[in-house]
Amino acid sequence: MNSFTRTTETKPVPTDVLELTCDLIRRASVTPADAGCQTLLATHLERLGFTITHLPFGKVSNFWAQRGNAAPLLAFAGHTDVVPTGDAAAWRSPPFEPAVRDGALFGRGAADMKSALAAMVVAIERYLTATPAPAGSIGLLITSDEEGDAIDGTQRVMQYLREQATRIDYCIVGEPSSQHRLGDMIRVGRRGSLNGRIVVKGVQGHVAYPEQVRNPIHAVLPALLELTGRTWDDGNNYFPATSFQISNVHAGTGATNVVPGTLELQCNFRFNTEQTPDGLSRTVQDTMTRHGVEASIQWTVSGLPFLTPRGRLVDAVSQVIESSTGQAPILSTAGGTSDGRFIAPAGVAVVEVGVVNATIHQIDEHVRVADIEGLTTIYARLLDTLLRP
Repeated sequence: MNSFTRTTETKPVPTDVLELTCDLIRRASVTPADAGCQTLLATHLERLGFTITHLPFGKVSNFWAQRGNAAPLLAFAGHTDVVPTGDAAAWRSPPFEPAVRDGALFGRGAADMKSALAAMVVAIERYLTATPAPAGSIGLLITSDEEGDAIDGTQRVMQYLREQATRIDYCIVGEPSSQHRLGDMIRVGRRGSLNGRIVVKGVQGHVAYPEQVRNPIHAVLPALLELTGRTWDDGNNYFPATSFQISNVHAGTGATNVVPGTLELQCNFRFNTEQTPDGLSRTVQDTMTRHGVEASIQWTVSGLPFLTPRGRLVDAVSQVIESSTGQAPILSTAGGTSDGRFIAPAGVAVVEVGVVNATIHQIDEHVRVADIEGLTTIYARLLDTLLRP
């Protein structure tokens, strides 16, 4: 059945969520490409009465869709881009040809996060069929830049919404938040991320004449040992402890008898609300100085920590999931970053609700077919709960 075939009446044929997920997977939208996914989604949303505003920036495709103008405005947010497949020959079936095996749907983006996009659209369709005039508005913020640089995607759309004086009250991000089974965990916040590039200066020379060289590797080791062994904080009631990791180190000319003149390393802090980027960067610089390390450091903040405490949105999500699955979800702020970090600073209550994340970014990424339908039901019930008069 074609999801978008019209009957002789004006209403669209009800969409099958598995079929729509498969249609999205077939589009090889490796970041920042969209490959037609957003056109597919927008076409369906237009038939449901949404106004679509396409917002391309550079190579990135984005759109904002809205139905209604009354408060509250409940928005769904997600991304159509996916990570590269890796060795396609290592997949049991071609990564962009969706395949159902043993009750699971396989394909790149099946879990992260094309099944959630399909669930959003179908949940909205089902909800509007039952409630044609909701007590509020519905929006969708869709980007193709979540897996990439995340510069021309959600950040730019949020800027556009600010310029239009559009205020989102509640936002549900479709990232795969569950751990072992659908709904066992939701993300009510995320840690911040601070990236550092440190270049340590030395003096190059022959290894046989140590008095004529200054080895940057030797110079920086005591400082790195202190930084990696440091307890930055113990976390708090909402966040785990701040962590510091060295991700890349490079030095040397390739010859065994040459002391390098420089060493370059990359590091990352995942930090909670006990820390600030300025405080963390000062501590690193002070540590280098105290150990006599001559270094230049560049810092990039890719996201600040955010938290949605218990309230209308978190309580609604918890209650809907418990009524749908039989067990209340764990509220978590762990894991990597998400585009929620660009939405929450506008004063929006943000929660991430999605399928199981066990296979995201992996070979043979997959999601249980029953979970796609289950997530659709959860989204539809959330619409009914949050937009109820």
